[in-house]
Amino acid sequence: MTQVENHELSKLKQDEVAIVMVPLPAQGHLNQLLQLSCLISSYHHPVYYVGLATHNRQARIALNPSNISKLHFHDLPNPELIAFETIWDASMHLRDPIASFIRDISSKVRRVIVVHDPMMSYNVQDVSSLPNAESYIFNNISVFSCYIIMCLFLKTSVQHEEELLKKLYSFEGVTTDEAMDLSDSQHPYMDIRSGDIHNTSKVIERKYIDSMEQAELSLNKKQWAIGPILPTKLDYISNKEDVCLDWLNKQPPRSVLYVSFGTTTSLSDRQIKELAMGLEQSKQRFIWVLRDADRGDIDRKVELPQGFEERVKGVGLVVREWTPQLQILAHSSTGGFMSHCDWTSCLESITMGVPIGVWPIHTNQPINGFLVTDILKVGLLVRDWGKREEVVSASTIQNVVRKLMASEEGDTIRKRAEELGEAVRQSTEKGGAFQIELDSFIAHITR
Repeated sequence: MTQVENHELSKLKQDEVAIVMVPLPAQGHLNQLLQLSCLISSYHHPVYYVGLATHNRQARIALNPSNISKLHFHDLPNPELIAFETIWDASMHLRDPIASFIRDISSKVRRVIVVHDPMMSYNVQDVSSLPNAESYIFNNISVFSCYIIMCLFLKTSVQHEEELLKKLYSFEGVTTDEAMDLSDSQHPYMDIRSGDIHNTSKVIERKYIDSMEQAELSLNKKQWAIGPILPTKLDYISNKEDVCLDWLNKQPPRSVLYVSFGTTTSLSDRQIKELAMGLEQSKQRFIWVLRDADRGDIDRKVELPQGFEERVKGVGLVVREWTPQLQILAHSSTGGFMSHCDWTSCLESITMGVPIGVWPIHTNQPINGFLVTDILKVGLLVRDWGKREEVVSASTIQNVVRKLMASEEGDTIRKRAEELGEAVRQSTEKGGAFQIELDSFIAHITR
């Protein structure tokens, strides 16, 4: 522990409640808990974000200066990865340094609250040995996903939902054996928690939030829907101009399809070419983010169809760098989002009122896609999960893009998405569902 950290801890008061945030050290799991840290810190309680030194450095760069000043960062030692060991494996070695830090804080305050990723349950298990500590899981997946997992995998009997469950495909193959092993290793320590925080809104998932609350009631696990948790400053990008936003400024309202599959998704060479041809043949405006994840390892040379970028110039824009996704979705020229449907992307698109072309790749994405298309009815299916081993053809992509962006059915879906987005944004205003849930959580942990 550094001298600066020791100085900060020495300023803690015995009557205070301190909050310790423990994310899983993996991309996709870090940012939401970081944003929740910023929200909780606005209530003037000391908040400690516990992460690997590398990730904490990145977090400091990503946050606005006003938020950095409110948070305390505690650096965990970067684990030395041995051959064939992933960061997920390495995270299992963090129990001792995390326990030591929590014990130190608990000796100085009235109560210490640990909010952690479910995949870090093993690492925070020592909370149960401290009389003034309690823990809460932060679920960064949809409540619908939690609900379906409970129904399908835990064989829970759910009344009146038989038809819904029949519509869902088998989710065999949605995740790797390694991820399943990590998940299984966490289950024995999840009962330690006092409750769950869900990154969602009752406007989006009220029915399933209510169902989860009923299921957890007998276990005395409290539930809060504190979402959508998005970057705290929508208009913040960087000091330099952004090529995507500049391009969008020149396009008609609701005319552009944004295509992005996240930072960890890799498409095959053939699939990339089919996607390129489908977008070109659709004759619709688009921004396509083709990042390193799509291009695979450093030796892989993915080639778009010959002359593709020249032919679509003025209609389509291919971007190979980081893009300000939330700002693109919020732009008045954006009318659709082709997405792999990780929960963050779904939340951002729903909140901004943008319909989704659903292309699930793995884990809970097929379930999120089902929520978008069949429950909320704010999207269209591009990639059928039941045919996931097949390449999605250019003609299929072309047809879905045209339907979403230039048809009466697409206009109806877009109108429904805009209405849901407006309701979600209103729920985040003062006195809305978001604030009520967050206030309720703060009141509970500081009781």
